[in-house]
Amino acid sequence: MRTQFWGFLLFLLLLNFFCQAARPVMTIRSESLVGPQGNTTFLEGTTWCVARPGASQAELQRALDWACGIGRVDCTVIERHGDCYEPDTIVSHASFAFNAYYQTNGNNRIACYFGGTATLTKINPSYGKCSYDVSKSEVSAARSLSKDKPRWLMLMYLYIGIVLLISWRG
Repeated sequence: MRTQFWGFLLFLLLLNFFCQAARPVMTIRSESLVGPQGNTTFLEGTTWCVARPGASQAELQRALDWACGIGRVDCTVIERHGDCYEPDTIVSHASFAFNAYYQTNGNNRIACYFGGTATLTKINPSYGKCSYDVSKSEVSAARSLSKDKPRWLMLMYLYIGIVLLISWRG
């Protein structure tokens, strides 16, 4: 009876693994995003998220670090030689990162908070080659996290399968 139970559990585990692995992974590429610059909403029109005037440099730096790290914004365009590197100020770099996060994470006031260091504006902050349009900027927050999921699932299922197989034989 015990071996049948473990065999059935292993069968379900493997069935689930193969069903998960067969699912197509959909990723969003920046070239495929079409729309106006900024965020167009029915009530407020087009808005962008930028650094709040008067926010301290330290607060902006913490928020920028979060956006480019945990927030998964691709900040290469605000690094040296990037289209949005100049002017090399924390306010300029934070504004780009805040807006990229805002446009790919709900386009609402919550996605433009950053601990009180950000604010919404109706004035397009784009300049020169630096476009705040999400379709022109590489925004890693728009990348699907699910592309990493099958690898993690495979390792987890493999580990569980080995443990079950060892306990089934023992």
